[in-house]
Amino acid sequence: MLNLTSIKHLNVRAISPLYIIRVISIFIFTLLFSIQSYSQSKIKDYFPKFDASIKTKYEYAFETNMSRFSVRNSRMGLSGNITDPITYRVQVELSSEGNFEVLDLSANIRFFEGFSVTFGQTSVPVFNPYIITPSQMMFANRAFIGKYFASTRDIGILANYKIPNMPVPVSLEMGVFNGYVINRPLWTDRPSFATRVIVGDMNGLRATAKLYRYPKTAIEDYVIWGADFRYAQERYKIEAEVMNRHNKFDEVDRFSLYLQGGYSFPLNSNTLFKDITPVVRWDAIGEDLSNNKFDANRLTFGLSFGLTDKPFGSLIRLDYESYIVKRPITEFNKYDEMDSDKITLELLIIF
Repeated sequence: MLNLTSIKHLNVRAISPLYIIRVISIFIFTLLFSIQSYSQSKIKDYFPKFDASIKTKYEYAFETNMSRFSVRNSRMGLSGNITDPITYRVQVELSSEGNFEVLDLSANIRFFEGFSVTFGQTSVPVFNPYIITPSQMMFANRAFIGKYFASTRDIGILANYKIPNMPVPVSLEMGVFNGYVINRPLWTDRPSFATRVIVGDMNGLRATAKLYRYPKTAIEDYVIWGADFRYAQERYKIEAEVMNRHNKFDEVDRFSLYLQGGYSFPLNSNTLFKDITPVVRWDAIGEDLSNNKFDANRLTFGLSFGLTDKPFGSLIRLDYESYIVKRPITEFNKYDEMDSDKITLELLIIF
């Protein structure tokens, strides 16, 4: 029988928050395990799908003789169906150079075949996932286009329409966003707009053209346009892109491009390394191209060793970056190692 006297004298403060968290965690994992163990097909259809990636590396900068270890990215995500036409996506960054960030918080509604709308915090339809997503990049560091133009996510609404009955897949994307990037749901009278046309798909030929109106601040009022081309199969890919950012406030343009490719050679599956992949990239960026010269050029040579049977998956990679800088862009002034020749040893785990 319940002893009311003992409850009366119970010291509630003695129950630590950590204990409560543990109890709740055990309950949640027990519930999820029970649901997952249940064999009905309907539950399997709607059970969340988990994905994650860890990207940790060592870097050495030749110009300053400095080095560092870092966990560049540690991402975890959930996605799934609520009903057949409604899906969701949640993703967090546990450590982006030591910072916690919420990346994706969105739901997608498919209204009819080929047409869907995403509502929430999601990717802006300007940047390609293979340039900005750690688990899809061919190099330890992003191309200039993916790093020095604009934020890659925002809060808003994004419509996608895949034109039916086309001999080659054609998709149209159009979105409206707050313009304050991620995790900042602020009031605004200057929303940003983005649109993109995609021809082809990720396996085979793919080309896109995109436009992004991004009024960031009173003195950073950007119009960004770009185009890219890609050809990929299971074991090789070649990718090229150009992008221009025009500031309507001071009429300054920032232009960048890259060309990159790689081929994965299979090895004996009984060894630790399943494949070896050499990759190479040239990218350049500049803000005053009146003399037809970029402010900075970079050559990156990489060699990765695959840890799974899937090419371009989990791997150990070694990259060497060589910079030719005539005039540093503003972001290079963050610290001396930004535009230094460097070597990077990286471990990427995808699960």
